[in-house]
Amino acid sequence: MTPRWKKNRLCTLLGIDHPIVQGGMVYNSGAKLAAAVSEAGGLGLIGAGSMRPELLRAQIRKARGLTDRPIGVNLPLLFSSAKESMEVALEEGIKIFFTSAGSPKRAIGPLKKAGCVVVHVAASAKLAMKCQEAGCDAVVVEGFEAGGHNGREEITTMVLVPECATALTIPVIAAGGIATGSQIAAALALGAEGVQIGSRFAITLESSGHARFKAAVVEAGAEDTHLVMKAHVPVRLLANDFRETVMDLEASGASREELMTLLGTGRARAGMLEGDMENGELEIGQVAGLINDIPPVAELMTRLLDQYDATLSRLCGG
Repeated sequence: MTPRWKKNRLCTLLGIDHPIVQGGMVYNSGAKLAAAVSEAGGLGLIGAGSMRPELLRAQIRKARGLTDRPIGVNLPLLFSSAKESMEVALEEGIKIFFTSAGSPKRAIGPLKKAGCVVVHVAASAKLAMKCQEAGCDAVVVEGFEAGGHNGREEITTMVLVPECATALTIPVIAAGGIATGSQIAAALALGAEGVQIGSRFAITLESSGHARFKAAVVEAGAEDTHLVMKAHVPVRLLANDFRETVMDLEASGASREELMTLLGTGRARAGMLEGDMENGELEIGQVAGLINDIPPVAELMTRLLDQYDATLSRLCGG
C-alpha cells in the first residue's frame, strides 16, 4: 500500500522516502538496525553514544556494506569521545548527524563546514528555538514518554509537538511515545514533518539489544516504565532490581554522588546488550505497552505504513 504523504521538507533534507527516523539508542543502534531502516525507506542512525570511535568506524563501514541508502550518526555531545567520534564519522563520509545531550553550538560549526545536515534533540520549545537559532536544519522534539534519557521539563509529546511546530520555521520531528502508524498520523496532524521512533525499533530482529531485554519489553506494560533520577540525569527504565534500588535511594534523599556511584559504569551495557535483567539498566519508553512482538525491520515498516493509511482512511470516512 502506498502511503498518502507527499515527499515533504524532511524527506528531501534527509534523502529518504518515508519521514521516519530510527532513534540512536545506546547498545541497540548498530549497523544492522540502521541499514535495515534506511533500506526500508526511512533514516537509520548508528548510535555513537555506546561506541568508542574505532568501533563507530567499523559500524559505519558495516552499514555501508548493507545499504547504499542514506544513514546517519547519533552523537551525544557530552560523551567523552564525542569530538573524536565526530571526526571519525566525517572521515567515513557521514553527512547526517543527529546530536543530543548538550548544546548543538559545540558541533555545528565543523559539521556545517563539512556540508552536513545537523538535527538536534530538544525537550522544550525554548531549547528547540535555540537549536534553530544555532543553525540546525531540523529539530527532534522529544516528549516525556520517551525511553532512555529525557529532559527535566516533563512535557508530553502531545503538547510539545504543536508548540514547537508553531514556533519554528525548520522541520519538526516528533519523538516520544510513537510506535504505531496511527501515532505517526497523530504526530503529523499536530504539525510535525516526521517522527523519530526509538523503543519500537529497539525491539526488532536487527537491533543489537539482547534477546532477554527484547523479551522483557514484549511482556511489559506501559505502567512498567518509570522516570528516575529526575533531579540529576533523568532516565526512563523498565522495572527490575536495579531500578527499585535507585527509587529507594531517591526516596531516602540520596545525594547525586550516591546515585551516580550506584549507576557506576557499564549498567546500560550490562542490561540492554548483555541481558543482565536484574542489575542492568533497561532503557525503554512507555510504548513498551504497545510492543507485542519482535519483527524484522522490513515487516515493521510495512506495518507502520499500512497502519498510517488505515488511520487516514478511517478519519476520512473511507
